Amino acid sequence: MESSTSTSGVSATPPVSASLPERERGPLRWLAGFGPSGLLGLAVLLFWLLAALLGPWLVSHTSGAMGGNNVFAPVSAAHWLGTDYLGRDMLARVIEGARYTVGVALLATLLASGIGTTLALLAAASGRWIDAVLSRGLDTLTAIPSKMFALIMVAGFGSSVPMLVGTAAIIYVPGAYRIARSLAVNINALDYVTVARARGEGTLYVMLREILPNIVGPMLADLGLRFVYVVLLLASLSFLGLGIQPPAADWGSLVRENIGALAMGGASVIVPAMAIASLTIAVNLVIDNLPGRTARERGAR
Repeated sequence: MESSTSTSGVSATPPVSASLPERERGPLRWLAGFGPSGLLGLAVLLFWLLAALLGPWLVSHTSGAMGGNNVFAPVSAAHWLGTDYLGRDMLARVIEGARYTVGVALLATLLASGIGTTLALLAAASGRWIDAVLSRGLDTLTAIPSKMFALIMVAGFGSSVPMLVGTAAIIYVPGAYRIARSLAVNINALDYVTVARARGEGTLYVMLREILPNIVGPMLADLGLRFVYVVLLLASLSFLGLGIQPPAADWGSLVRENIGALAMGGASVIVPAMAIASLTIAVNLVIDNLPGRTARERGAR
């Protein structure tokens, strides 16, 4: 009898080691949800984020060093990515440029998505004339072509990092607002939101506790797409000479400065262009492989 009791006791008690891996594998399971292409995009994105954060301090002593007559030098052991039109090391210049390309674009994107989402929540939760005023006002801003608006702002106020961040944020607020509002309006009409209003909850509670948690996923995907748009906008302004000004440079500026190496296929003009392409492709790969997105799309079909 004792042996049967001890046997049943052992079998009824789950081993401790069986529950720990489940808890510890949480982040690994989340990363596995990205798939191979998503993990590749995530690795490239993390590389450029680290380059933007740590790169300037690692290469600041070599980024401005002139190379004498060693202009547009090819790839070599001394200069892994060649040199630019002044003989400076391109690897150092590209890593230093990531601070402006990634940093400025990320800040502008966060502002645009944050302001657009906040206004959309207010419009959906308030309704009536607030919704109409916000929607029509932002529709008016949408009617202005983005690059034309950016050129007007640069011509009127000059080119500086705060101005570029503000201009890019203003340009992409309407897009973020439209996406967030379309989601928020549908959620605002659901029964649990009506119940929350019936028990006396205010507009702020409905915005933050009932609507916002249900639109976070789609808005994160929209945030990634909007980041790509901002990167391309800022790179195009810098290529025209209206973005980041010398001696600082982002990747668009590096392409413009070294355009003379294009005829000979120099690395100094190809590398920053490839950096822009790798960043935008990486963000798209991460968005397309967000964990749970494939399952949601399969369920929708």
